[in-house]
Amino acid sequence: MQLSLTIDGKKYVVDVEVIEGEEARMPASFPQPVSTIQSRNPEPPPAARPQPAKPMADNLPDEKVCRSPIAGIVNRVNVQVGQKLQVNDLLVVLEAMKMETNITAHTAGTVKAIMATPGEAVKSGQALIEFE
Repeated sequence: MQLSLTIDGKKYVVDVEVIEGEEARMPASFPQPVSTIQSRNPEPPPAARPQPAKPMADNLPDEKVCRSPIAGIVNRVNVQVGQKLQVNDLLVVLEAMKMETNITAHTAGTVKAIMATPGEAVKSGQALIEFE
């Protein structure tokens, strides 16, 4: 099979052999491929990063949980565990489509658990804050 490639305005025609049913092998004369992309601050792979345990709030009644009304990224969490809240106190600021959305308390109470962290992507209906 022949392929025609154009690189920087120069046209190249190359012959390519399709090998079916065999594993492709590199000729011994080719050096092993080496990645040249390196990070200045290497991070462990996502699976190796410890993930904080988050309380499960899917089975709690809606009056005990503040849920995200939209899908977005958590920009700020404005409360702490144990904080007393009044109706309409600012809980979380979400960003979606370059717009910020303020999520406020729908009931008075005390913050029992925070299930969202800044930078985290959340889904619509996902629990953000649990109340006592």
